[in-house]
Amino acid sequence: MTEETANPNETPDSTGTATTDDGDTIVTLTGMYEDYFLDYASYVILERAVPTIEDGLKPVQRRILHALNEMHDGRYHKVANVIGQTMQYHPHGDAAIGDALVNMGQKDLLIDPQGNWGNTLTGDRAAASRYIEARLTKFATEVVFNPQTTEWQTSYDGRKKEPINLPVKFPLVLAQGAEGIAVGLSTKIMPHNFQELCKESIKILEGKKPRLYPDFPTGGTIDVTDYNWGKRGGKIKVRATIEKIDNKFIAVKELPYGMTTSTLIDSIIKANDKGKIKIKHVQDNTAAEVEVLIELAPGISPDVTIDALYAFTNCELSVSPNACIIMNGNKPYFVSVLDILEHITHQTKALLKMELTIKQKELEEKLHFASLEKVFIKERIYRDIEEAGDFPEVIDLIRAGLEKYFLEPNGKKKRGDKRIPLLRDISEEDIVRLTEIRIKRISKYNSFKADERIAVLEAELLQVKHDLDHLNEYTIAWYQNILDKYGKGRDRKTIIDVFEKVQVSAVAANNAKLYVDRKEGFVGMGLKKEEFVMECSDIDDVIVVRKDGVLTVTKIDDKTYVGKNILHVSVWNRGDERTTYNMLYLDGKTGRTMGKRFNVKGITRDREYNLTKGEKGSKMLHFSANSNGEAEIVNLLLSPSAKARVKDFDFDFAELAIKGRASAGNIVTRYPVRKVTLKEAGKSTLGAIKMWMDTVSGRLNTAERGQFIGGFDTGDLILVLNKDGSYEREELDMNRRYDPKEIWFIGKYDEDMVVSAVYYEGERKLTLVKRFQIETSSPGQSFQFISDNKSSKLYYATVHPKPEVEVEYRVKRAKESRIVQLAEFIDVKGWKSLGNKLYEGKLTAVKELNDPFVPTAKEPDARVKGGSKTKNDGKDEDGLRPGQTIELNF
Repeated sequence: MTEETANPNETPDSTGTATTDDGDTIVTLTGMYEDYFLDYASYVILERAVPTIEDGLKPVQRRILHALNEMHDGRYHKVANVIGQTMQYHPHGDAAIGDALVNMGQKDLLIDPQGNWGNTLTGDRAAASRYIEARLTKFATEVVFNPQTTEWQTSYDGRKKEPINLPVKFPLVLAQGAEGIAVGLSTKIMPHNFQELCKESIKILEGKKPRLYPDFPTGGTIDVTDYNWGKRGGKIKVRATIEKIDNKFIAVKELPYGMTTSTLIDSIIKANDKGKIKIKHVQDNTAAEVEVLIELAPGISPDVTIDALYAFTNCELSVSPNACIIMNGNKPYFVSVLDILEHITHQTKALLKMELTIKQKELEEKLHFASLEKVFIKERIYRDIEEAGDFPEVIDLIRAGLEKYFLEPNGKKKRGDKRIPLLRDISEEDIVRLTEIRIKRISKYNSFKADERIAVLEAELLQVKHDLDHLNEYTIAWYQNILDKYGKGRDRKTIIDVFEKVQVSAVAANNAKLYVDRKEGFVGMGLKKEEFVMECSDIDDVIVVRKDGVLTVTKIDDKTYVGKNILHVSVWNRGDERTTYNMLYLDGKTGRTMGKRFNVKGITRDREYNLTKGEKGSKMLHFSANSNGEAEIVNLLLSPSAKARVKDFDFDFAELAIKGRASAGNIVTRYPVRKVTLKEAGKSTLGAIKMWMDTVSGRLNTAERGQFIGGFDTGDLILVLNKDGSYEREELDMNRRYDPKEIWFIGKYDEDMVVSAVYYEGERKLTLVKRFQIETSSPGQSFQFISDNKSSKLYYATVHPKPEVEVEYRVKRAKESRIVQLAEFIDVKGWKSLGNKLYEGKLTAVKELNDPFVPTAKEPDARVKGGSKTKNDGKDEDGLRPGQTIELNF
């Protein structure tokens, strides 16, 4: 601070200035800070971080392109030389220019690179600027530059002229994308597909509503549900493309936006170190295409691991677009990508109009002078100047000679006037140009060729005027030409899809073990000397039910006190509608035994909930947790002193409705109970779970998305007929991912199902038909039902009871077809049989004539009150089925 600004007699005001005793105005430190900071902020926004809407470029990019255009001769230039040329216009050093140049070259649109320009897939940097070369692409020379429509300004040192904005006739900022951080704001515009930009611009010119979604050079999948057209506050989700190779390996084939294989592998390793996923090895095999090979740990499901990669690593990212761009007099605006596209489309139309207008004037000048030249030579006007005394007389003589043959726009036309009308008056410059024609050219002048040239110019001028009168159609044709010329090989790489939310708790690897000390009331991962409950994840919640009828849920930890005399402990999943708890308890006030069934869908952690009425002396008599709403049958033995006639009877929980956790329940008996024992494990009372398979992602779901595959109850299996000629009969697994393109049929398995198949047997070179029932009893295994010859091919497979197909084949060179009732063609035989011959050779097509087979949802078996029609079809290791059931003896 200077001595003057520290004078106590100064009177600073709110504007950041102060007045001295002498009446002088000085700027205070506060005023300097405000002014300098605003200047700096404005400079960073306008000159470094945010692109302008006119050309979609930041200043460094614009200057690089301008320098390359000045150097352009069709050959490659050393990047070091390009950087040096650009430094004449850009005052920020070679490093910033070099980085921006490499970034533009990697986007494969404006700059044609040669040499090692790095790898955007692996993150490898480009070679030094002295080793790599660059030149403008043909697209850039056609679309970006036109000195006739460019506004110019002096460079920072006043020695050169540079463009204020380049006259770009294409939405470059949307094609390349843009990112930048300035003072107080930032911009993040996603890259979009070249072909779609052209097509959507055409839509705008046709008066239609455009639609535009991001497309990334790394491919992957994108969820644009919340894209909001790139406005501030929107969001997109991007995913890597992960393929299952077999049960031991999966591979990342495409990267999410902004990721390299190096950063992706780092995130996978970190997730594995934290125990979120379980993998054995990661290997980067990326070359021209991405391949990150992941070897799984033994016994780990590939499908669950894929979901876990999306949940815990950078295989899935959330990106927040923020389309900020300089518009309307050097000010930043937050807009949508549709606003940008519409503005640039109309700007392109205006630039094309300017170019047509300039071309029209040029053609008019050429036509004007060609007409003068023709008459000047053909009518030998040049001979009239032989006797002229000076040059002004020459000008006058030529003008007089020309006026005999031409009518100027302002001239008066006489009756019978055959003079040629001109587009403008004859100027002195025109006459001077005529005097400069060489004698050699006059002597070789060909009047016929001159007429042809004038006719061509007139036709071109007529076309230009037509284009100006139909500017909208001309602009549409221009975009279509750009699309046809440069759009090949620029197909969309990123798939648009809606992501199913991955349940973190469902896919987290079991990296922990849950233990319980029932007597002392502790649960946790660190109680390794106590009772083992189950494997779990370190992000799971634990549900605990005590003998006093209190329920609580807590976050898993090494050791947590939840209360003594623990009756039930397990992992709890929020929103679980299938897990049902069955209980009998003694009400301490009335002495009655109450029964209830309930779900625990939502709860507050570490809060105690009383499952009984909360009366003193209340206690649990029976409790079970059932994963699919099963209802067991229990036997109640009353006290010998009870006055009841029947002291030994069965109670079926299926008689109770499933209610809320806080319900009191129903009266089972008014007399004291001595003992409760499990008599029979029951089936689900919730009804079959109706399942669908998403035809895009191949995931099973209950949200009615995709293809219905049936209603599943406890113990029901899925049957899958694969196009490789195999079948699988397996248990329902919500984490399993199928490939819809590789499946003939997927649905609920029924033991009466008959599989009908038409296939080509490669060894015998025959087309065969076979029908069989599933005879294998091992679920979870794949069985090949056609021969393993490499030429064998499955044409068609179904479980329709009366399948009907139309088959096509060639007889000599003619196509023939026939309709086959498969159920009548062959009887049901063993699954290993070859089948009956349909045709000697290969088929050209098989068409299903039936409607697709749709499994029906089977309702649960009915129960008889006081008993059961179900049978005990198997128990678990503890003798209980299907859930953990605890018996209490009194």
